[in-house]
Amino acid sequence: MATQLASAGTEQKISGKSRWGALVFLALAQFMVVLDGTIVNLALPRLQIEMGISDSTRSWVVTAYALVFGAFLLLGGRIADFWGRKRTFIVAAAGFAAASLIGGIAQESWELIGARALQGLFAALLAPAALALLTVSFPGGKDRGTAFAIFGSISGVGAAAGVLLGGFLTDYVSWRWCFFVNVPIALIALFGVVKMVRESKAAGPSRYDWPGVVLAALGLGSLVYGFTNAEHGWGTPEAWGFILAGVVLMVLFVVVEKRVRHPLLPLRVATERNRGAAFLASFLAGAVLIGGILFINYYIQIVLGFAPFIAGLASLPMTVVLIVTAAVVAKNLPKLGAKIPTAVGPVFMAAAMLWLTRVSAEGTYLVNMLPALILMGIGLGMVFVPMQNLALFGVDNHDAGVASALVNATQQIGGSLGIALFSTIAAAATAAAGGSNQMAALSAGYSSVFLWAAGVAILITPLALLLITITKKTFSGSDPNQPVHLG
Repeated sequence: MATQLASAGTEQKISGKSRWGALVFLALAQFMVVLDGTIVNLALPRLQIEMGISDSTRSWVVTAYALVFGAFLLLGGRIADFWGRKRTFIVAAAGFAAASLIGGIAQESWELIGARALQGLFAALLAPAALALLTVSFPGGKDRGTAFAIFGSISGVGAAAGVLLGGFLTDYVSWRWCFFVNVPIALIALFGVVKMVRESKAAGPSRYDWPGVVLAALGLGSLVYGFTNAEHGWGTPEAWGFILAGVVLMVLFVVVEKRVRHPLLPLRVATERNRGAAFLASFLAGAVLIGGILFINYYIQIVLGFAPFIAGLASLPMTVVLIVTAAVVAKNLPKLGAKIPTAVGPVFMAAAMLWLTRVSAEGTYLVNMLPALILMGIGLGMVFVPMQNLALFGVDNHDAGVASALVNATQQIGGSLGIALFSTIAAAATAAAGGSNQMAALSAGYSSVFLWAAGVAILITPLALLLITITKKTFSGSDPNQPVHLG
């Protein structure tokens, strides 16, 4: 036992020399993964015209990435655990850069869609590897809170930056640079991790739960695909059929995981109440963040008439406020604990969405949008910091990769559901508004979306109050019972 403690202390000392530098490159990789979920959205109309592709094919430029990313996240987390998180990160970053290059030079629609699928596959390896490396580099205490605050805020920043950067590149350079821009980002992250990060992987034999792999990939992929098709109506077999199949497959997945000796997802990772609260919060916050930002941008561009790049600039206040809030929450997490910010943050998110219900055809950015963006930034900053800490709290080193994957998977599935649900609500409300004023009808549809998004956001508050039990001492590093796991 004494030998193990001495070994752990040595590892912590070594990793402490470069872990803050490593955080920059790990966060950069996470930024790229989230960025690619939104960066091509504003480029789609221009892309479609230049490549001469149909509306149905155009949608696959977005769907291919989300589908493969969501389907293979859990497997990606286990590969990182068993094969080595640093090694997985390096291969994934190089593969993501190559896939992005292929997408940028694509001449046919199948090449472009294939490149997006490859991006999703490598992102499913990259995201959990990055978060697992962060987890073992910052095992506990105040430094962990600060590191996870920076990393956690990347989700909101990346989603907003994708819109801003996508609009700028499409307007002033070329839509192809929405792909090319990933190449230098991926390579910088890769070289930084090679230089500053130590290898880390699970102890023991590398045994994959192949029945679980198949069920998880098919189940998660089916859910993402079903929700994506539900954007165009819930009554089609392509929507409810795949959603139902996904639910059945995930139920079978849980049954298998209970019985196999080496499960893909040990249920203890997801069922511990504090981590369970984090995963549920990630799911709901993903729906509000990804779905809400989509319709915020619709209103800014379609109703207010902002050009893509200007629309991206208009979303910057939320990003700035999110970063500032995350820093403040991280600094005070030892005093506040996880429960208070996780419970209060959704109130700000819901308030932002309720403010947005006032949008109209005669609305203005300063009155209708800016206050809501500020409130949303505060709310997201308060939720993401403790959420990232809780999701990886107490996770054994053996399970760090798959736990990291579960954070991304819940947010991805939540985002897919949010877009599908809100798209249906918007279409129904817009049709009901009718009339000759198209902008007024669209505004009515967006208003309904924001009302529902407020309801989804506020659900996080009772979950936090009921499920979170971790003490304030945990985040100050003074809790003698806090488990410390090092790679």
